[in-house]
Amino acid sequence: MDRLAASTGTQTRRRGAWQAGRSVVAGFCASLVGIGLARFAYTPLLPAIVEARWFDASLAAYLGAANLAGYLAGALAGRPLAARFSTAAVLRAMMLLATAAFFACAYPLSFWWFFCWRLLSGLAGGALMVLAAPAVLPQVPASRRGLAGGIVFMGVGAGVALSGTLVPFWLRSGLREAWLGLAVLSLLLSALAWKGWPQDAARAPAPPRRPRPLARPRALRALYAQYALNAAAWVPHMLFLVDFVARGLGQGLQAGAQYWVLFGAGATAGPVLAGLLADRAGFGRALRLSFVVETFAVAIPALGLGPAWLMASSVAVGAFVTGTVPLVLGRVHELLAHDPARQGPAWSAATVGFALFQAAAAYGLSFLFSRSGGDYAQLFLAGAGMMGLALLIDLAASAGGRGRAARPDGPAAFAGQAGKNRQ
Repeated sequence: MDRLAASTGTQTRRRGAWQAGRSVVAGFCASLVGIGLARFAYTPLLPAIVEARWFDASLAAYLGAANLAGYLAGALAGRPLAARFSTAAVLRAMMLLATAAFFACAYPLSFWWFFCWRLLSGLAGGALMVLAAPAVLPQVPASRRGLAGGIVFMGVGAGVALSGTLVPFWLRSGLREAWLGLAVLSLLLSALAWKGWPQDAARAPAPPRRPRPLARPRALRALYAQYALNAAAWVPHMLFLVDFVARGLGQGLQAGAQYWVLFGAGATAGPVLAGLLADRAGFGRALRLSFVVETFAVAIPALGLGPAWLMASSVAVGAFVTGTVPLVLGRVHELLAHDPARQGPAWSAATVGFALFQAAAAYGLSFLFSRSGGDYAQLFLAGAGMMGLALLIDLAASAGGRGRAARPDGPAAFAGQAGKNRQ
C-alpha cells in the first residue's frame, strides 16, 4: 500500500509539473503574440508602410498609437470578460483576435479599416496581459513562480527579437507578405497554447462591490503613477526607434531593424535580469535603480552621442520595457502581502493606468512629431522627462514613509509572508 501510495503521489506530481510547464508555455505564447508581435512588430514595419505609400508618415504614426488605445480597452475589459466566461476561452479568443488582425492588416482597404484592426489587436494584447500571468502562476510551485513569471514575460522580448529579424526578411517579398507571415506565426503560436491554459480556474472572481480600505494606499498610488509614467516614457523607442534610424539618421530600414533586434535582445533578457536584481536588492530598490538608468537611456537618441551609445540605449530600454513588468507585479504583491485578495485587482489597476498613459503619450507624441516637422529629439527628451518624474515620485513616496514603521522590502520577506498566509 505504501508503495502504491508513493507511486500515485509521484504520478500526480509529474502530471502537475507537466500541466504547469504547459501553462507557462501558453503564457509565453500569449505575451509573444499579444504584445511582442501585435504591438512591437509594427515598429520595423512603420518605415516600410510609409515608403510603400500605404499611409503618410503622420497617419502611420497615429495607426501605431491605435494599438495602444486598444490596449487600454483590453486592460479594462479583461477581468470582466473572465468573470463572465471561462478564463481559458477568453485567452484563446484574444489570441485568435490578434491573429485575425494580422491577416486584415495585409489588406489596407482604408485608413479606418486599418485603424480598427490595429485597435482590436491592442485590445487583445491588453486582455492577454491582464489575464495570462495570473492564470498561469497559481499552477506553478511557489518556489518557482519568479522564474515562471520571467519566462511568461520573456515572450514580449522574444516577439520583439523575432519581428526585428523576420520582418526585414519578409519585406523582401513585399509588405503584404510581411503581414501574412506575422499572421501565420501568430496562428501557430495560438495553436501551441490552445490546450495549455488551466481549466480549473473557470472564471475570474468578480471584484467586491464595497472593497475594504487598502493597506499602504500612498505607496500603492505612487507605484501606479510610476508605472504609468514608465509606459509613457517608453513610447519614443517603441514607436519611433526604427523610423529614427532609418529615416531620421538616413541609415535605411536594414540598419533600423538591426537596432530593433538589439531592443528585442534586451527585452528578452530583461525579466530574468530584473528578477535577479530584485532577489538581491528588493523590488522597491530595483525599481528605483531602473528609473535612474532609464532616464538617461531614453534621452540618448536626442543627444547625438554616436552608434555605440544608441546601441546601449536600445538594449537598456528594451530590457526595462519587459523587466519593469515583473518588478511592478512583485512590488504590488509585496505591498499587499497581508491582503492577497487585493493583489489581482491591484495589478489590473496598474495595467489600466499603464495603458491609459501609454495611449495618451502615443497620440500626444505623434501629434508633437507631426507639428514639429519630424523632430525626433523632442520625442526622446519628452520621454526622459517623464521617466525623471517617475523617479521623483518614487523618492517623494520613500521620503514620506520614513517616519512610519518599516516593512520588509524584498522577495525573501514576501515569500515568508506568503508562507504565513498559506498556513
